[in-house]
Amino acid sequence: MSADAALVVAIVVLVGLAAFLAMAETSLTRMTPTRAAALRAEHRRGGETLARLVDHPERFLGPLLLVVLICQLVAATLVGVLAGRHFGPAGVAAVAAGEVIVFFALAEAAPKTWAVQHHDRAALLAAPVVTTLAGLPFLRLVTRALIGLANVVLPGKGLRQGPFVSEAELLAMADVAAEQEVIERRERAWIRSTIEFGDTVVREVMVPRPDMVTTRATATVQDAMDVAMAAGLSRLPALDPSIDDVAGLVYARDLMRAQREGRSAEPVRRLLRPAHVVPETKRIAELLPEMQQGRFHMAIVVDEYGSTVGLVTIEDLVEELVGEIADEYDVEEPLVEPHGDGVMRISGRIRIDEVNDLLGLDLPHGDWDTAAGFLCALLGHLPAEGEAIDYGNHTLRAERVRGRRVGRIRVTRRAAAQARPDIHA
Repeated sequence: MSADAALVVAIVVLVGLAAFLAMAETSLTRMTPTRAAALRAEHRRGGETLARLVDHPERFLGPLLLVVLICQLVAATLVGVLAGRHFGPAGVAAVAAGEVIVFFALAEAAPKTWAVQHHDRAALLAAPVVTTLAGLPFLRLVTRALIGLANVVLPGKGLRQGPFVSEAELLAMADVAAEQEVIERRERAWIRSTIEFGDTVVREVMVPRPDMVTTRATATVQDAMDVAMAAGLSRLPALDPSIDDVAGLVYARDLMRAQREGRSAEPVRRLLRPAHVVPETKRIAELLPEMQQGRFHMAIVVDEYGSTVGLVTIEDLVEELVGEIADEYDVEEPLVEPHGDGVMRISGRIRIDEVNDLLGLDLPHGDWDTAAGFLCALLGHLPAEGEAIDYGNHTLRAERVRGRRVGRIRVTRRAAAQARPDIHA
């Protein structure tokens, strides 16, 4: 009986420790460095330890999860020993079912719910204990060995430090936080933009070649000034002689200075400044710091053959983070116009990602970047005005075609009975 009593005490202690550590896991993984720093600034007890802990979650999360698993497995094993000794094999199954309920209620659901409801208090309470656990050399060594073994077993992963959080998980957490009003909708949009920023290439944000406003290197100062004023631009690429040969950039302020000095008839060539050239596949996360450090606001975009495909400005890059920035010269049509009854009119140049986000669609990615490119890929040719094709439960119709360019597309939601399987490119 004394041995059984010892086993019962051990089981209770292990379940209690597992519950405490489950509470610690939830509270610490939900704790942000900013909030931890605020608690430290308020001189809350344990605030200093908590701030140091959350700055490096990879140092405590592995050992913490390992100890939780050990507690649960050992407690389950001891329960099985007691059940087998007193109730036989048939009793083990019944006790195991009850054990699952107890573990779920007492060692998982209850402590984690309490941690969510008392976030700061739980984190401050758990920080000293978790710091002690994470500092045990033996536990750190075992955790690293097990993580290394797991990563070796996974094909193509190799030895890594883990655990990891994917971009999809971060976006999901931001969505949940916005739904629970922990963060504002605008903050969620900024988080999404920041994560997607690193994967975006220049080709996706540039001003395409047909939309470029340019002048000739042989044009006069007055002519170039007229073009800049009409377009409301502060910089113009100067061509010599074609758009694939950009001689440089001319600034509106240089043109104004030349005008005031009575040099309106001079060729623009004398005022040109160097034009920076970037490949269309360059990531904008790399280009933005280069533009900041190099102090240039515009770059010419070229393809792999050296042909000019567009231009990109620092405003285009910033808009990827904060959204569209309009000024008094922007008179462009809206990218999306709702017309009711499941009908939307969208610009042909709107990006596929924006279409999916704004309309809740699931258009695929491929060798196209825009809605117009996707429509052309579906049809296999440049559409005529009014030509349409079905995709999933939507109909895409080329509403406006000017020359070789699709300007507007009408997207109509069709009834479920009329919907066909998605067409995959």
